[in-house]
Amino acid sequence: MVIMMKLNSPKEDLEEVIKKIHSRGCKHHEIWGTEKLAIGVTGQTAALSEEEFLIMNSVEGVYRVSKPYKLVSREVKSEDTVINIGGKLIGGEELTIIAGPCSIESRQQIFDIAGELKEMGVKFLRAGAYKPRSSPYSFQGLKEKGLEYLSEVKKELGMMIVTEAKDTSTLPAISELADIIQIGARNMQNFSLLEAVGELSNVILLKRGLAATIEDLLMSAEYILSQGNYNVILCERGIRTFETYTRNTLDLNAIPVVKKNSHLPIIVDPSHGIGIWDKVPAMAMAAVACGADGIMIEVHNHPESALSDGFQSLTPKNFKALLNKLEQLAPIVNKKVDVNVAIA
Repeated sequence: MVIMMKLNSPKEDLEEVIKKIHSRGCKHHEIWGTEKLAIGVTGQTAALSEEEFLIMNSVEGVYRVSKPYKLVSREVKSEDTVINIGGKLIGGEELTIIAGPCSIESRQQIFDIAGELKEMGVKFLRAGAYKPRSSPYSFQGLKEKGLEYLSEVKKELGMMIVTEAKDTSTLPAISELADIIQIGARNMQNFSLLEAVGELSNVILLKRGLAATIEDLLMSAEYILSQGNYNVILCERGIRTFETYTRNTLDLNAIPVVKKNSHLPIIVDPSHGIGIWDKVPAMAMAAVACGADGIMIEVHNHPESALSDGFQSLTPKNFKALLNKLEQLAPIVNKKVDVNVAIA
């Protein structure tokens, strides 16, 4: 159920509505828009009647949400959610660019890559300190030492950090550092982890699982919002299909479908989506054309010797060429790119 109220409703009117919701054993969620205040109601809402809220002061409408996901639905909030991180808006007119290596391999490596990205105007650095891998024998990341290097990059270069939380035990340390906490594809339905990040104030980047439907993705986002954290970014990163010529199948259909059904911003990770470095730029541009709010690209200064995902990583030179193309493409879809590269 969603209760629509006037944006300038008196505080006492809002408190009365919340009091009534709680008296029925349900939970309330305040979702502020530019024109209306939506009060999402979760719990055993079947026993609630629309009429008991419609007669209350400042209430303009009461609706039943038809989707299985409630708080992430367009039925609760019709306008796009725009997330502000350090003055950078994700979900607005600017195309968000997130870039960096799959994993931190050394202090020198992460500083070299971060320095080149910063010169290009990239504000968000992605890099993994903890790496959940399919094989227990693969490189698992530098862990605590990796977080230490990321902290130094953040302090010295002023970049915002995007890094993955592998589990609830490492979450406290990551939440202290990360501006955006990534929930990887393998953890999309780790409900304990989703509930834990839902209790934080950090922005959460939720990646679609390898075999997850769009509804599965939105339901996982619902877990986070239901705990009170409404700062969620969705990420399409490819799904596993019968195709073997690419690492995954990048489902660009998901972008307009998610946009229709949810108010949350959605970005695309074409690096994992296709898994072949020289095909990544084409899929990145296709993602922007589909209406994505941003892209996340793996960039490594020496992909041939990378400890993870080197084959899908762009060199800084190739990444710069992609930024040039995106700078030209973005205005066609009413976006802009804040970068420092000259158009060739």
